[in-house]
Amino acid sequence: MEPIYHRLTSAQSDIVIRTQPFAEIVYWGQHLVHFSPLDCASLDRPIANGRLDIDTPITLGAELGRGLFGSPGIEGHRNGLDASPIFTTTQVEQNGQNLTITAEDKQAGLRLISELRLDSSGVLQIRHGLTNLRATPWQVDRLAITLPIAERALEVMAFHGRWTREFQPHRIRLEHDSFVLENRRGRTSHEHFPAMIAGTAAFSEQQGAVWGVHLGWSGNHRLRCEVKTDGRRYLQAEALYLAGEMALGEGETLHTPWLYASHSGNGLNGMSQQFHQFLREQVIRFPENKPRPVHLNTWEGIYFDHNPEYIMQMASRAAELGVERFIIDDGWFKGRNHDRAALGDWYLDEQKYPNGLMPVINHVKACGMEFGIWVEPEMINPDSDLYRAHPDWVLALPGYEQATGRYQWVLDLSNPQVFDYLLERMNWLLGEHPIDYVKWDMNRELVQAGHNGKAAADAQTRQFYRLLDELNRKYPHVEFESCASGGGRIDYEVLKRTHRFWASDNNDALERNTIQRGMSYFFPPEVMGAHIGNLRCHATYRQHSIEFRGLTALFGHLGMELDPMTADAAESAGYERYVQLYKQWRPLLHTGKQWRVDMPDATTQVQGVVAEDKSQALYLVSQLAMPDYTLAGNLRVPGLDPAARYCITLLDHPQISVVGKGGHTMRKLPGWMETTQTVSGEWLAQAGLALPILDPESAILIGFERV
Repeated sequence: MEPIYHRLTSAQSDIVIRTQPFAEIVYWGQHLVHFSPLDCASLDRPIANGRLDIDTPITLGAELGRGLFGSPGIEGHRNGLDASPIFTTTQVEQNGQNLTITAEDKQAGLRLISELRLDSSGVLQIRHGLTNLRATPWQVDRLAITLPIAERALEVMAFHGRWTREFQPHRIRLEHDSFVLENRRGRTSHEHFPAMIAGTAAFSEQQGAVWGVHLGWSGNHRLRCEVKTDGRRYLQAEALYLAGEMALGEGETLHTPWLYASHSGNGLNGMSQQFHQFLREQVIRFPENKPRPVHLNTWEGIYFDHNPEYIMQMASRAAELGVERFIIDDGWFKGRNHDRAALGDWYLDEQKYPNGLMPVINHVKACGMEFGIWVEPEMINPDSDLYRAHPDWVLALPGYEQATGRYQWVLDLSNPQVFDYLLERMNWLLGEHPIDYVKWDMNRELVQAGHNGKAAADAQTRQFYRLLDELNRKYPHVEFESCASGGGRIDYEVLKRTHRFWASDNNDALERNTIQRGMSYFFPPEVMGAHIGNLRCHATYRQHSIEFRGLTALFGHLGMELDPMTADAAESAGYERYVQLYKQWRPLLHTGKQWRVDMPDATTQVQGVVAEDKSQALYLVSQLAMPDYTLAGNLRVPGLDPAARYCITLLDHPQISVVGKGGHTMRKLPGWMETTQTVSGEWLAQAGLALPILDPESAILIGFERV
């Protein structure tokens, strides 16, 4: 059969797919201005000696039966039969930049439908749907999406982490074999964020060709980058199923999670900007079209010690500082005096709140603030009335002792009684109280996740989505935050149902610089919860100035995590200053194009946001440690209009000291810090701006205004 090609195109990138007799991406790269399907003939591959006598394509399904010999995209069987399917295209439909390819294996009795959508942002969305066409069930062991990438992609970047230290990037040079990232913790996880970036050697923020993928899925997953022995490379992503977890009856269809993919010829910034644009246009939906409100969350201020009168004093003080949303965290429900009891008992603690929640809520709203509250519906403590009444509601396999994590177990959301109970309790909370915001936590991994004796981790994730869908439908005015011990459940699929992520339980500004930078590769600032914490960080016991804490929190969705009643005058003045600075600049921060800057000294980290019309920009320079060199060098500012001139302003700094007789960092400031200067965008991008010499763990904020 003669090959047939279809093209999906955007201003940033193009994808060319061979659709007959099988589905294979033959080109995924920069936008082609002069493309013709006839050009594809130049890619007809030779056939090497000593191997199979036929060409072996890397199809979207990566069928082992075609002689691929790499990681298959589909693995399963029908009682040991039909275990090596080969799919042949039966139908192709293209509607604009949407392409649907239907393929079948009549011998195996299976149908595979591949859906591809190329957004105007340049982001590709792709998923498979596998259907069993026979009466006998087909056991699914794996169902993955496979995307070929260019042979020049020699490096792989991924993210590792742990609780309080999420989104830590690492790289390997991949010339042979595979790099595999697996998560079996039952949630998106702090440890293995479901994303992978492949690129040309030494790709960076501003240089190199990169191919980035993110699997929108909040459960177990597997991502792979593989180099075949013939030099071809591909990225692969899938939900990871536990043994016996997934079987298809006749006519049943299993869909993969959506995979989101972006190609950039201009380094990691180009990739991120595409992902950010896609999310802003297609996924992020706030209940109201309003600025992202400043938070104050009570957790690190009072923990479980709830006194309504004192909480109202906190709220009054928070409002004076400019806070716009006040959130009561853990400790408000019956018997919750520590973290070892009461999860599941979602009834108000009448000893702490003898008059109910309404006096506090009314006071918060009278102060001009929205009211929010913390919940963790998926969890149960062994020491709870709910467990004593319903021990069979725990997500577990019979005959085994279920381990606790943070003194808690997980409720089986596939049990209709559990689901209905949680829905009823959330209906009470949200239906009988004027709540604007819910901080939804999930503090434990899934161990031996079972329903009716069978593995049910995948089903648990889908039921969590269903619960949130029900609540979003009934309470469209309520915003939800995905918390999960900080960074444990952050992905595009949960973002369709929530409005904010708590990036990490660690408010240490030094650690947050790395965490928030890692998160920024895939998420824009307006969904990244970033709080000013206590002077002495509760997670690390490290102390930072209010300037460093305030500026670090600025490039996200700003809040505070503390008790404002205990702050001294200097701290309080700092809180108020950075709240006002955030309010001044959030229209730019939450709509502009984000840039990360390559710096010769790794101890200096620079990020910025440039307005879409390039009229203004903010750049944050953070000095994370002692610099390698005595001079900080020049900041070459990307993203500005080269033909325009910009006035440079130092907007915020940590009281930089100049010591004429020596003994500290500088004897003289850079010239632009002492006199007003106007410089062209071209000069700023090519020659740059001399930076001051900063102390470790400090930062400055620079503004650029077009004149």
